[in-house]
Amino acid sequence: MRGKIITMLGVLALITALAGQAFAKEITVRGRLQRTVEAGGWVIVAGNQKYLLLNAQRYQNEKWFAEAVEVEATGETRTDVMTIYMEGTPFEARTLRPLAESGSTAAMQSDSRSLTKVLVTGDSIIQAQPDTAILTISVVTQARAALDAQQQNANKSDAVVRALKTAAGAGSEIKTSGYSLQPQRVYKENQPPTIVGYEARNSVTITLSDLTKVGAMIDAASQAGANDVAGISFTLRKDRPARDQALAEATREAISKAQVIAGALGGRVVRIIEVQEEGFQRPQPVYNAEFGRMAVAGAVQTPVEVGTLDITSRVQLVAEVEISGR
Repeated sequence: MRGKIITMLGVLALITALAGQAFAKEITVRGRLQRTVEAGGWVIVAGNQKYLLLNAQRYQNEKWFAEAVEVEATGETRTDVMTIYMEGTPFEARTLRPLAESGSTAAMQSDSRSLTKVLVTGDSIIQAQPDTAILTISVVTQARAALDAQQQNANKSDAVVRALKTAAGAGSEIKTSGYSLQPQRVYKENQPPTIVGYEARNSVTITLSDLTKVGAMIDAASQAGANDVAGISFTLRKDRPARDQALAEATREAISKAQVIAGALGGRVVRIIEVQEEGFQRPQPVYNAEFGRMAVAGAVQTPVEVGTLDITSRVQLVAEVEISGR
């Protein structure tokens, strides 16, 4: 009888010990929520220890459930669970709640605030003085014979080029940009076209950095025999400073728009997620004129107003906005 009592006491002690071990598996953890390397995974980081939440989906719809929120969890560690990366001790939470301790407002803020993305564009237009002028001047001759039209054109074109080089001086670029010799046809009803002559055209393009010489170049070409100006365009060779300024102003405008939208929503811009330059335009104002079929010798110098260039830039920006709950 005594032996049986001792045996019963031993069994009770073993049961008590096993129960104690099972009870010891339930723990309370305090730490911050953090995503895992595994998709959809979450851990609680408590000091140097990580606890892998096995039932995180149970709490993910809570407003306060977000990265870096301090939480308190009560549950059991599991030794019978294996994951791909085993980031932390497997832990099944029975309760999980945010901490709102004195001096820590992260959890309370996450309860009442949400994040949204705002897409805005910024545009800027700045004006700059051009530093280069481009002229296209042509010599056009006509004759009944192709050879006559060609020879007349060659003599006049040579004189025009020499006059242009003298008027332009150093630092200019003069080059042939086009040449054509075409028949002139007369069309009559029910008859094949008849060639009545030929037209030769020799075009020269002049690039000038001294914009004050544009009028003088036109007059010199006219006096030498040129009889057609295709047009004048002004551009900016050294455009990097102007481009940078336009881009900076467009970016500032985009940021300002994002801040205005955030303020209207009752929130603030948290960070800029993405910035993209949408385009840069450098339109060239063109001054077209025939100058009365070119200026005549002894007339007043041809006036040319340079004006300014409009340089535009556009930036698209995506901002993350934190909105306070109401």
